[in-house]
Amino acid sequence: METIKHINIKKMNFNQLFQQISPEEISDNVFTLVGKDFYVITAGKEAHYNSMIGSGGGMGLLFKKPTIWGLFQANRYTLELIRKEHTYTMSYFPDEKKEQMLFLGSKSGRDSDKMKEVEAKLIIECRLTQITTPNITDFYTKEARDYINEAYKDANDYRNYVFGEITHVWARK
Repeated sequence: METIKHINIKKMNFNQLFQQISPEEISDNVFTLVGKDFYVITAGKEAHYNSMIGSGGGMGLLFKKPTIWGLFQANRYTLELIRKEHTYTMSYFPDEKKEQMLFLGSKSGRDSDKMKEVEAKLIIECRLTQITTPNITDFYTKEARDYINEAYKDANDYRNYVFGEITHVWARK
């Protein structure tokens, strides 16, 4: 997948910095990865791509395949590229990269090259499986309904659940 080439790590070769592992070898706690660490979703081709900060999500099995999922604001350019290319990466970063990650959330990739100087600790390559938009009637707890009602006050705030089969995992050496 071309998107992992986007991470420019100070002239070092990607294979010098990362080793491929299986999804079962991911040693990080999934609740830490999706709840406390910063992660970035990147989609597109090497010549034209975009990245955005992710929040929430999870990992598990779907259709007997290792799968990762996240929530995406419906109007995000990165989601547009995922729909077009059907592939993307989810890159997880150490806490000391927090400031750089916040930059990704503050600028549009339509007119900037956001991924030039950031360094991931884990990169998960995905093949798009499903995009779905939840309906308020799909939720049964008061907390979930309250969250959806608050999040969907404006049509631009609608979230899509994006599911991707994990095709490759790269861990920092």
